[in-house]
Amino acid sequence: MDENVALGTGPLSVEDVVAVARRGAVVEVSQEAIDAVHACRKHIDTFAASGRAVYGVSTGFGALATRYIEPALRHQLQRSLVRSHAAGSGDPVETEVVRALMLLRLATLCRGHSGVRATTVRAYAAMLNAGITPVVFEYGSLGCSGDLAPLAHCALALMGEGVVDAADGRRLCAAEALAEAGLQPIELEEKEGLALINGTDGMLGMLALAIADLRVSVKTADVAAAMSIEALLGTDRVLAADLQALRPHPGQAASAGNMTRLLEGSSIMASHLAGDGCVQDAYSLRCAPQVAGAVRDTLAHAEAVAARELASAIDNPVVLDDGRIESNGNFHGAPVAYVLDFLAIAAADLASMSERRTDRMLDTSRSHGLPPFLAADPGVDSGHMIAQYTAAAIVSEMKRLAVPASVDSIPSSAMQEDHVSMGWSAARKLRRSIDGLTRVLAIEILTAARALDLRAPLEPATATVAVRALLRTRVAGPGPDRWLAPEIEAAVELTGDGSFVRAAEAALGGELQ
Repeated sequence: MDENVALGTGPLSVEDVVAVARRGAVVEVSQEAIDAVHACRKHIDTFAASGRAVYGVSTGFGALATRYIEPALRHQLQRSLVRSHAAGSGDPVETEVVRALMLLRLATLCRGHSGVRATTVRAYAAMLNAGITPVVFEYGSLGCSGDLAPLAHCALALMGEGVVDAADGRRLCAAEALAEAGLQPIELEEKEGLALINGTDGMLGMLALAIADLRVSVKTADVAAAMSIEALLGTDRVLAADLQALRPHPGQAASAGNMTRLLEGSSIMASHLAGDGCVQDAYSLRCAPQVAGAVRDTLAHAEAVAARELASAIDNPVVLDDGRIESNGNFHGAPVAYVLDFLAIAAADLASMSERRTDRMLDTSRSHGLPPFLAADPGVDSGHMIAQYTAAAIVSEMKRLAVPASVDSIPSSAMQEDHVSMGWSAARKLRRSIDGLTRVLAIEILTAARALDLRAPLEPATATVAVRALLRTRVAGPGPDRWLAPEIEAAVELTGDGSFVRAAEAALGGELQ
């Protein structure tokens, strides 16, 4: 089914960003937006003709803003700005990230405070809809004055310069890609070059994509924890709603509620209600709702910040409704950078607890009767021994990625830009952290499913049976050692795309919280 995302003067949603970035939804610029763009542009034309020195219109940029630029040089001013700022380096970033930042830059332009022409807005939307993805590089943004270098590479493509990836994946020069799509390069006029590169769109786009991924991850973590509690003969009494209500964090209540539902009807849980000699479970089982719940609450805070940012017009200078043009600091990435760093901390801790449960299932001194490393013939076979090594290595990396980027600042532009957010760096490491979390949760589910098999003839809960059954369509049950890496990757795929969560929800007859 074709998807459309309408751009007016109002906010976008995380779902809008995901639709365009990942699924290629078509962007439609509304008449409301065009009217707002026209009205704003009139003010820029007035300033351009006034002879006054107006930043972004008739001056240089950054530390060079003191020079007045004569009208004959202003087209060159805008071209030079884009060319000089398209200075990224390193590996190209992912297509979905570039599409997200393009959508968000376009959304700001459509709110009618940047002073671009409607022609430029339509051309940018057409480039996005044609599947032309400018090549944007890993390094170049300090997250202040926005994501300047990444956005400049996109603006460069709009001018018919630089390198892009076509919709079919071919890498070619921008002019050729535009021509193949029936599009014309744009000659930028006053203010337009600056308006195309001055925003938090890269870091915000990555935040929106991270939020979408973590919404799946927190539910998957509850599924994995429930499976591990079952496999380790843990208790669900600690999940009781009245216990959770004594500490009324909403995320904690949601996670405990999910785990309670996931464990309903388990004959494994019923088998040790009395006489097992266990007074209380280890923290990685008993405190699972508290940690996963704190991650949920952190995610909720990030969603609130993202919602405000997705409703913002980020540019400098901006044109206000009364016609004033004002310099400002709204391009500073601190609000976004902080939550990007916060989410990396939360993801690392969630993965850390998951890895501890995996390790517990492999250790005969703590697994309550499971064979060493869940091996078919321990000593001959190693079972999941090294799968835990892999999870531990990932968690160690995630702990390093949890070190905040936003506390760093390196002055730039001859000390004019003397405090920067490093939000782009925070976003880049969060993407790697989320990938790590997906892999650690996948290894826990892979291990827990094997442990549940080994509890036969006792049967798990209906929901966890469904998750295990889905895994068994891709990965065989217990047996002699096999090449494990492809099995881990199969579990990673089912974790990352939400398949395990959907299987559990189908068995429960309703969505997890």
